[in-house]
Amino acid sequence: MGSSPPLVFYITICCIAFIISKIIISLLCYKRWVRKRRIIEESLSGGKMVLFRSPTTQALSAKALMKKTMKLTNKDIIGSGGYGTVYKLVVDETTAFAVKRLNKGNDNKDLGFERELNTMGDIKHRNIVTLHGYYIAPQFNLLIYELMPNGGLDALLHGKSAAEKPLDWPSRYRIAVGAARGLSYLHHDCIPHIIHRDIKSSNILLDQNMDARVSDFGLATMMEPDQTHVSTMVAGTFGYLPPEYFETGRATTKGDVYSFGVVLLELLTGKRPTDESFIEEGSRLVTWVKGVMEEKREEHAIDSRLVCFPTEEVKEVFAVADKCLDPDPSKRPTMFEVVKMLEQIKSDK
Repeated sequence: MGSSPPLVFYITICCIAFIISKIIISLLCYKRWVRKRRIIEESLSGGKMVLFRSPTTQALSAKALMKKTMKLTNKDIIGSGGYGTVYKLVVDETTAFAVKRLNKGNDNKDLGFERELNTMGDIKHRNIVTLHGYYIAPQFNLLIYELMPNGGLDALLHGKSAAEKPLDWPSRYRIAVGAARGLSYLHHDCIPHIIHRDIKSSNILLDQNMDARVSDFGLATMMEPDQTHVSTMVAGTFGYLPPEYFETGRATTKGDVYSFGVVLLELLTGKRPTDESFIEEGSRLVTWVKGVMEEKREEHAIDSRLVCFPTEEVKEVFAVADKCLDPDPSKRPTMFEVVKMLEQIKSDK
């Protein structure tokens, strides 16, 4: 009967296995580092970085910014959507950007990049997110935006912080007016006019002063002043799409007005258009609110987290939303008219 191996034998085997595993891990990490380094070098040599001159970018070099961009990881992700992933890029203690990365190889993503670039290149408005530059490379495209420190309206209304620190009524009203002004600028002051086609709470961002900025122009469509519509594929986000899109396949400014009306209902009720409670009842936010308005019970539909609000103002904003959500596009107001109606609510007080 043989004796079992001594304890030192097992310890030695364990030590050898541990050392081998460490060597393998080190090799894999090195290969990953080499691969990432190669991508950086190829991107820096084969790509094109363009920074629009502004007080924010004038002290930056394109190469230095690109090197920082290539070091972004999943920990830096602050958002994602159908047309790309958005990262927070910190340059120094006073400068930071939002960088949207769109990988190549998908025609729709390339089209989204071109749309955003063409749309945003010349736009300067206090209620629209500023595009600071872009980068074109064989592997991916980048859009470099102004960073919005207070994130998106969707998170503020429906995220974890919403229960702890809900938006008060003055903030909601101010956001509604700011977003309306930005959208009105796109529809009426830009030549050609711009139809956003994806207005929703997550595409309305808030700056350091909690002013609203319209963002994400990946689905935007240009429309000449003499045109009434643009024929296109149905695109956008379920719950915000106007009913006529499914029937006509035509994008119009009145479609954006409808989507904005849904956002107004979100601000008022604190509910998403696809809230589970509506799905369970076979209804949706728009239908539910219209029923409440018919019964003259608007104050009962207001977000329960709002403990203090001016009843008459709330009813007037509900009325503006109702006009935006008219099933007949021709009966909806223009965004210019929406801005005037919202501004009038406060000026009358």
